[in-house]
Amino acid sequence: DLIEKRILEALNTASRSIDNEVVGQVLITPKSITKVDWSLLGSISKKDLENKIEYLRNVKKSSENTVASYRRDLIKFYRYFDEKGIMRIDDINETYITSYVLEMEKQGMSMATVSRNIASIKSFYAYLMRERIVNDDPTENIKPPKIVKKVPETLTISEVNKLLDQPTNKTPKEIRDKAMLELLYATGIRVTELVTLKLTDVNIKLGFIECHDGDRVRTVPVAEVAQRALSRYITEVRDDMSGGSDYLFFNCKGAPMTRQGFWKIIKYYAAKAGIDKDITPHMIRHSFASHMLGNGADIKSVQEMLGHVDIATTQIYLTNKQSKLKEEYAKAYPRA
Repeated sequence: DLIEKRILEALNTASRSIDNEVVGQVLITPKSITKVDWSLLGSISKKDLENKIEYLRNVKKSSENTVASYRRDLIKFYRYFDEKGIMRIDDINETYITSYVLEMEKQGMSMATVSRNIASIKSFYAYLMRERIVNDDPTENIKPPKIVKKVPETLTISEVNKLLDQPTNKTPKEIRDKAMLELLYATGIRVTELVTLKLTDVNIKLGFIECHDGDRVRTVPVAEVAQRALSRYITEVRDDMSGGSDYLFFNCKGAPMTRQGFWKIIKYYAAKAGIDKDITPHMIRHSFASHMLGNGADIKSVQEMLGHVDIATTQIYLTNKQSKLKEEYAKAYPRA
C-alpha cells in the first residue's frame, strides 16, 4: 500500500556516505528505525511504522556502518528541531536548516561529517518532495562545506614488519593475533569485515577470502605469509576458541571478536613494538593501499580489493607515491 511504499522509499533513498566510502542505496533496518521520532514525518505515523515492522524485517541490509551513520544523522536532525519547538517537517525552512548546519560546525564536527549530514537531509527531502509530503525543498540551496582531502597517515614498511612480528606464536592467543594482523595487512579489509568473517569465507587452498558488505561480495587474494598464519590458527586454535560458532575469530571467552577488542590488540602490539604512532586498524588498511601502489600495483586492482565504489577514494593514496617520487627526483636531478 501507499504507506508501505513511502516507508521503504524514505528509508532507502539513494545517497552518498562521505565518511564510509560508500555510494549507493542506504538501507535502514527495523532495528535502526525504532529510535527515530517519527511524529515529525507528517502523515507517516509511528503507529503505521509499527504495523510494518514485520515486513521490514525481511528486507536485506546495507553495511552496518552506513546504517548507523544515517540513523544518527536523522535522529540528530529531528531532535534539534524538536528542542526548538518545531514539531512538523513542513515547518522547517532554509533558514532553520542553515542554523542547524552552523550548529554542527560550532560543535566542532569535521567537514566530512557535516557534509554527510547534509547529504542525508537532502536525500530525505528529495523523497518528501517526490511524494508531495512537503511543497518546498528547504535544502535546495544548502551547499556542503568544501572538504580538503587529507593524505591518510600510514605506517612505513619497516613499522608494519615490526608490528606483525610481535606475536610470537607461543600461545593460542598469539597464534590468533598473528593471523588477524597478517590477514588485515595482506588484504586491506576493513576491521568490521575482519571481525565478521565466517570460516566459510576463507579458502586457504586457493588463497583468497570473501568479504560481505551488504549485498556486495568481493573476493580478495591473501598473501602466502598470511595464509600460513591463518592456516595454523584454524587447524590448531580456532576450534577450542569458537564454542561452535561459524565466525572466524573469537576472543578468549569464546565470543566473536569485536572491533573494540581488536583495537586493543593492535594498541598492545604497537606499544610492544615501540611504534610512536596512534595506530588504528584503518591505518593498517591505509598502509596496505599505499604500499601496494608504491610497489607498482594497478590502481583499479587496489580499488577492487579495498571495495571502493569510487576510484577517486583510492586515488588519494597516490599522493604518498607522488611525494616519494618528488623526493627521489630532488635527490638525483643534477640541477635540483
